[in-house]
Amino acid sequence: MNSINRRSLLVAGLGVAGAGALAACSSGSGASGSPALVNPSGSTVVAAEKKRRNTGRNKKVTLTAARAMLDLGGGVMADSWAFSGQTPGKELRLSAGDTLEAELSNQLPDRTPTSIHWHGIALRTDMDGVPPATQAAVRAGSNFTYRFITETPGTYFFHPHVGVQLDRGLYAPLIVEDPREPLQYDDEWVLVLDDWVDGVTGTPDQVFAELKQGMGGMDMGGASPSPSGSSGHDMGDMGGMDMGDMSMNMDSSGSASASPSGSGGMSMQFMLMGAESTLLGGDAGDVKYPYHLVNGRVPNDPDVYTGKPGRRVRLRIINAGGDTAYRVALGGHKLTITHTDGFPVQHQQVDALLVGMGERYDVLVTLADGVFPLVALAEGKNAKGMALVRTGSGSAPKPTVRPKELDGMTMSASQMKAADDVRLETRKADRVHRIELTGGMDKYDWGINGKRFDMSNPTANPILVDQGERVRLDFVNKTDMWHPIHLHGHTYQLGTGGPRKDTTIVLPKKTVSVFFDADNPGRWMLHCHNAYHGEAGMMALVAYQA
Repeated sequence: MNSINRRSLLVAGLGVAGAGALAACSSGSGASGSPALVNPSGSTVVAAEKKRRNTGRNKKVTLTAARAMLDLGGGVMADSWAFSGQTPGKELRLSAGDTLEAELSNQLPDRTPTSIHWHGIALRTDMDGVPPATQAAVRAGSNFTYRFITETPGTYFFHPHVGVQLDRGLYAPLIVEDPREPLQYDDEWVLVLDDWVDGVTGTPDQVFAELKQGMGGMDMGGASPSPSGSSGHDMGDMGGMDMGDMSMNMDSSGSASASPSGSGGMSMQFMLMGAESTLLGGDAGDVKYPYHLVNGRVPNDPDVYTGKPGRRVRLRIINAGGDTAYRVALGGHKLTITHTDGFPVQHQQVDALLVGMGERYDVLVTLADGVFPLVALAEGKNAKGMALVRTGSGSAPKPTVRPKELDGMTMSASQMKAADDVRLETRKADRVHRIELTGGMDKYDWGINGKRFDMSNPTANPILVDQGERVRLDFVNKTDMWHPIHLHGHTYQLGTGGPRKDTTIVLPKKTVSVFFDADNPGRWMLHCHNAYHGEAGMMALVAYQA
């Protein structure tokens, strides 16, 4: 039986209570003296939705969330959850301005509640899929229809926003086409990257339960703890561990795993030790995954794109992972970056691309003649996912292949510039918020501004904005680990001329300032898109004042 965490129980209770309970907690001000907030289904939200560009076309789909036995290739089977029995789920594709009507049918086991968050879409807030902040959770055996206008073209995806369900198989691409597409290309290939544990070595709930014990739960044998606030957990931190409390093994990826020896030591089935990346500023991740997938396939039985030499292909790359950044390269080819998170950038030619969880990139590539590996290197984790491009004869490269492009010019969003037509107009910020990213591995107490998000009281201590304001958020990473920070319902600009994004990597001990216009009234989550950091508490609510 799958474990159900506290948050799932909470949102299940709200689901039972129904929309009435949500409306009651959304009616405006909370405790005496607290500000009145925009109601997720109120007149302000309705008025903003009516102003969106609307083609009048509707696309209706049913998305059934249920248990599924998934074939990951190479004889690997995973007992997981998925939409309509496959992962990634079936791609949804619309044109900008079309209305999506997606009925979620929750057929998950163990009375598990769920939802769908439409990642990166600037939509009406009551369709954003975040229980209990914007809707009641969808109870098992119940249905809920999401209906919203897909106004902005780009590469997006959708996934649950309950517990750590993101790290199961419940996700799929959402592509919004531009009816006035300026790019010239012959074909598209959507690539969904994922780190996989569910139904193979455990469940995400088991992973989270182990992580929550924190490094402080280990018997360090009198050794000094790591510095206050440290999230580092490489093998150097393990020097004083009482090894009599657990058996320690190193697998082929260099990951440490441990199990209790019966004397009360901490289980370490899932925690990753020694993951280091210069690109990510040090500690690369928390979780040891047995597989890394490209389009739901393991490297020794990969997804294959078949094309012709000389054809120009648009790759839409989506990182749906829970804890892994990927360095992506196509052997024998250069990549021309055209978009990130749905918005165009000034074109850049690179060898490889760093993609954090929740980020998306569009690139153009002109195909050569032969068989080429598309490799998603699990950054800092000594593992990878792989797919193949075949345009001619030749044998497939081995799963162990490492294209030289992975060690060439590698770019992340911080080095890019917004295309001229989407750059924000120069304007002084009306409001500035300091968003400190806090916590560490010692107590697994990830938070924002020193506080863990309270899911039982989501409107407590909101980050306030007013409609029409230019808002600056200063992401100040006080931790020793990188965090991909995602804002719902908006795109922000990195600095004064950087790319337009909704998810951005904030390196340890660094500050990233972003700007957005408060033009989509409602209540919006701001959180780390590491599934386990977010669930541990690195979330906050950005709320418009009524």
